[in-house]
Amino acid sequence: MRVLAVASEAVPLVKTGGLADVVGALPGALAAEGITVTTLLPGYPAVLRALDGATEIARYRTLPGGSARVLRGRAGTLDLAVLDAPALFDRPGNPYLGPDRTDWADNGIRFAALGAAAARLATEGAGFDAVHAHDWQAGLTGAYLRHGDASRPVLFTVHNLAFQGAFPAALFPQLGLPDAAFALAGLEFYGGVGFLKAGLWYADAISTVSPTYAAEIATAEGGMGLDGLLAGRASVLHGILNGLDADEWDPARDPHLEARFDADDPSPRAANRAALCRAFGLEPDARVPVFGFVGRFTWQKGVDLILDALPALLGTGGVLALLGNGEAGIEARAEAAARQHHGRVGLATGFDERRARLVYAGADCVLVPSRFEPCGLTQLCALRYGAVPLVARTGGLADTVVDANEMALRQGWGTGVVFNPVSAGMLAAALRRAAALFADAPTWRRIQANAMRTDVSWARSAAHYAALFRSLARR
Repeated sequence: MRVLAVASEAVPLVKTGGLADVVGALPGALAAEGITVTTLLPGYPAVLRALDGATEIARYRTLPGGSARVLRGRAGTLDLAVLDAPALFDRPGNPYLGPDRTDWADNGIRFAALGAAAARLATEGAGFDAVHAHDWQAGLTGAYLRHGDASRPVLFTVHNLAFQGAFPAALFPQLGLPDAAFALAGLEFYGGVGFLKAGLWYADAISTVSPTYAAEIATAEGGMGLDGLLAGRASVLHGILNGLDADEWDPARDPHLEARFDADDPSPRAANRAALCRAFGLEPDARVPVFGFVGRFTWQKGVDLILDALPALLGTGGVLALLGNGEAGIEARAEAAARQHHGRVGLATGFDERRARLVYAGADCVLVPSRFEPCGLTQLCALRYGAVPLVARTGGLADTVVDANEMALRQGWGTGVVFNPVSAGMLAAALRRAAALFADAPTWRRIQANAMRTDVSWARSAAHYAALFRSLARR
């Protein structure tokens, strides 16, 4: 079976978040299930540079934004189709933001072109059996298919409902869709054009990246204005948990680490712990826990809660390594905390792959206090590398981390520390509980071993995706 995946980013070519990890890893996992995936990406400079054996397979003169061609080739393990439209995608840096860190003014046209090209490529003799559209940037794919001359079944995957691709109604005439598409039963969303809404409306099946998040987004509390639509489409809404590329994320072979290790012998983690402390300017002390955070400094990720709960963290004797960037106000607070608590709080802004891997491989406990989290990859990386995850009970975090409470420990279970509701006070209590568990060395080693032996691979989830694609193709 052949599937055309459509997305705006994929590792290792371009990445701003977990979407890229999924798009880059899922084709390999699906290959084991007999599903062949070709991934259509925008022709960003980094993508075109990486494309090997490129040949032109299509040329379109009437896409939104003008003419473009599609190149076919490979980049590493990925079989790629690349939308080469220099006027839209030949721009350096972030794929969505200009040099001033605001959205490109023509993002609506840019990603409408991606959806239109996907619809044409899927139906013009390429032999694809189904289309897999990812997030709002591919949200118009189903609309172009439905209103075109031919169609293919579409699975639309929501990676984060908060990013909806909402544009003014003035964009609609530039999309090349019939007037009937601008309706409640179509693209129209609160008077404008909703790319994510269109993806949900026109899809034959909808998935999101964890079972709990699938339930949450069909409620008024978690639906972000789309709960009615999602509740109405509950019969085709599936929650399929994300996984990790087990070869890419393997502490026994990771070249970024100071020392490699595995679940059978995690003792070399001590060398990574020492390297982590050096990298973040922390005072090493084997008797106290090293807490870490890797990710965006945003309200969603709860970084403000970490800073609010900092007195409790420092009160345990622990130290904190923060890696990431994001909202200016949160960055400023993190910088102030690092200055005030020199040697106890370390900060590295931006993103550095080696430091990120050191956090996973060297921290005793990785913090993921997200207010909402579709799936989350941070806690999966932490499990794989033996950094006990401390997470909020929401979305995919609830589906992937087993709380090491008293009854779980009696049964030999528990892979992390889970807290709820999501507040600074409850996070502070969870930090104190984690520190108490850390002080009980045999218990901590058991939790750590449970974490490292957790199956975080794509195998089970890929089987779910494969079954879903086959059911769509039979319709």
